[in-house]
Amino acid sequence: MKRLTILAIALLAAGSVSAQRYPPPRRYPAPRRQEHRRDYRDDFYRIKLGIVGGANISNIIDIDNSDFSTQTRVGLNIGGSLDIPIVYPFSFEGEVLYSQKGYRAATVDGDFTQRSNFVDVPLLAKFQLAPKFNFVIGPQISFLTSTQNVYRSGFNTVVEEVYDRDADGYSKSVLGGVIGLGIDLAPNVELRGRYTLDLQNNDERGDYAPQYRNQVWQIGLGFKFY
Repeated sequence: MKRLTILAIALLAAGSVSAQRYPPPRRYPAPRRQEHRRDYRDDFYRIKLGIVGGANISNIIDIDNSDFSTQTRVGLNIGGSLDIPIVYPFSFEGEVLYSQKGYRAATVDGDFTQRSNFVDVPLLAKFQLAPKFNFVIGPQISFLTSTQNVYRSGFNTVVEEVYDRDADGYSKSVLGGVIGLGIDLAPNVELRGRYTLDLQNNDERGDYAPQYRNQVWQIGLGFKFY
């Protein structure tokens, strides 16, 4: 009996010493999976084609007469764009837009409205101010395609659609300027706001007509494709 007791004690002691010498293996957490964070600069260096469209809120100004004022007309602008990256944060953006401009005016002879249709070609420097904000500035060439004048006096309405040639005194091409901001609503969708102003007179007839320049506030959306 004593021998059995001594043997049991010896076995317990040996097990305790063995447990102290060889601790159980440590469990290490599984390595975390590294995810690639998308950098907005990855998209910046891609050439992008786009479709743009929105509303024009336009009227005219007469630089020789500070008291001259007209009411605005709402029109349409729609077309395509090409965004070419140069070096961050600068890129070049060119567009071709069908653009409706015009104005309203109250005269002693009645109400007058004008609708002029242009093909606008803005050539813009674009600066990425932040991941979702950009600023554009640059020249614009506008090509006149047609003009319609409507005179309303009492019950009479007169419509003229002859002012679409240089011989009529309206400039067929006009140099202007553009400035604006863009906000990315989604990776391929941009909210755009711009102001455009002609740098040349549209009417060079030199008679009673004002030597006017179109000014346009634009708001719209742009859709980009890689």
